[in-house]
Amino acid sequence: MKFAVIVFPGSNCDVDMFHAIKDELGQEVEYVWHDATNLDEYDGILLPGGFSYGDYLRSGAIARSSNVMNEVVKAAEQGKPVLGVCNGFQILLESGLLPGAMQRNKGLKFICRTVPLRVENDKTMFTSEYENGEEIMIPIAHGEGNYYCDEATLATLRENNQIVFRYAGDNPNGSLDSIAGIVNEKGNVLGMMPHPERAVSELLGSADGLKLFKSIVRNWRETYVITS
Repeated sequence: MKFAVIVFPGSNCDVDMFHAIKDELGQEVEYVWHDATNLDEYDGILLPGGFSYGDYLRSGAIARSSNVMNEVVKAAEQGKPVLGVCNGFQILLESGLLPGAMQRNKGLKFICRTVPLRVENDKTMFTSEYENGEEIMIPIAHGEGNYYCDEATLATLRENNQIVFRYAGDNPNGSLDSIAGIVNEKGNVLGMMPHPERAVSELLGSADGLKLFKSIVRNWRETYVITS
């Protein structure tokens, strides 16, 4: 399986994502600059964290207008897995690939620590290696991770089981319904504020994030790889 790590001016978690895929997952991966106009050769698209374009206007607001986002939308429409982490999640919201918006953390401070998450849906292409209700330890590092949507959207997310991760116990940023990650209705676009790519080895304090990437590869193999 071949992944693209999309790099915007201001991305700072692209190397972490690259390491997770190449060194821990053992899959093919390339950096792709924000002005790219074709992603056809890639099987999975990864939008890393950071501060794209300095977070001017709003986090992700400028990045969503980059050339490459037209191709990310195309890849999503084709059913390819698209993962946006932290700033990548914000970009997915700004682009309309996921519903809702991000606000400043409830304490108006940047938060950087490892937090427990609860897996709310283990039936997605991103979570098949987990069990429903499983608690995992994943780092967060953000100042605008307070997820918000209107009541109708929240009802739809709940009804369609699109809430994939919730903060377990303490809600660090005030996110609505303790939401830490959601998928689109089709189930192939995941946005999450916590950083699974920073939890792919016990040396880093947790390897719980590696299951997410293994789930993507598992789904791809079951879908596209023919075995005799």
